Amino acid sequence: METTKTLIGYAIYLPVAVALTYYVSKTLFRNSKIFMLDIFNGREEIAYATNKLFETGFYLLNLGFALMILEINLHKDAYQELVETLSYKIGAFAVYLGLMLFLNLYFFFRGKRKAKEVQNTHNLANQA
Repeated sequence: METTKTLIGYAIYLPVAVALTYYVSKTLFRNSKIFMLDIFNGREEIAYATNKLFETGFYLLNLGFALMILEINLHKDAYQELVETLSYKIGAFAVYLGLMLFLNLYFFFRGKRKAKEVQNTHNLANQA
């Protein structure tokens, strides 16, 4: 009976983890194109290529982590334990995804700031 509940847990956890990763990734990288274009001074080809590489890395990192924490051990023959375990796993994964989102935003803003510094240095050199 515990094996059946464990399989039910996997059947719930995996699609939720994949769906959360997909949603966060699509939202983040759809909106980050603007940052990338700014960082790369409007050079669309390199901006989109870099954005796609970040997106691929995001998927690999987050889906890899979701699979690493997949293990579900049920000790009692109760659906309550399954629900509590799933809420903990999915909640922890959602917190992790949120942290990854903010880390990516930090990198985008940092890249934008560095690009602006380079542009200002370039403008000063041209004025001299």
